[in-house]
Amino acid sequence: MNAPRPAPGPDAARAFRLGIVAGAIVGLAVAVSLYWYGTLTAFAFGYVLLLLYPIYLVLVATALSVWLGYDKDVTSLRPVYRTER
Repeated sequence: MNAPRPAPGPDAARAFRLGIVAGAIVGLAVAVSLYWYGTLTAFAFGYVLLLLYPIYLVLVATALSVWLGYDKDVTSLRPVYRTER
């Protein structure tokens, strides 16, 4: 049986926020530099920003949440009961 892990604290929340901002800046910088050097056309640049960039941000958020301990497994779940009124 695995020992319960403590919940991430405020430092993990700040690290998550900083990681998301850094990932967003890096992603935008890569897309803009590829457009600037002519690797991406205007249509491809729009495609990257509108469709691929949000997926990239979700992947960054997922990686950060696992790394910082926000991921939960089956043993962390509790049953939900309906309250009677």
